[in-house]
Amino acid sequence: MEIVAKANMIRISPRKVRIVGEVIKKKNVNDAMGILMYMPQKASYILKKLLDSAIANAKQKKYVDIDSLFIKNVIVDGGPMLKRFLPRAMGRASKIRKRLSHITLVLDES
Repeated sequence: MEIVAKANMIRISPRKVRIVGEVIKKKNVNDAMGILMYMPQKASYILKKLLDSAIANAKQKKYVDIDSLFIKNVIVDGGPMLKRFLPRAMGRASKIRKRLSHITLVLDES
């Protein structure tokens, strides 16, 4: 039985989240929680909160054993971009694209 948790419009680049997501993919929930706790990246804090949410979703279902859960997939999609401009030399301007992420975490029983 798959358990899904989603976080939309997170203010971090999808590329940065994918790096941390690949580390915890196919790991047991307890192992992944330990890994995320000690990683220095901002994305690890976000994924840890999302993993907590997915575990809480699993507790709502009656016939799910929490200790046998593992992370089946971490899907990180790009969201809309906040577009800003930075003034440059000789009256020019350069674009700054502040990227947002949509993160989906899928748990499954082993």
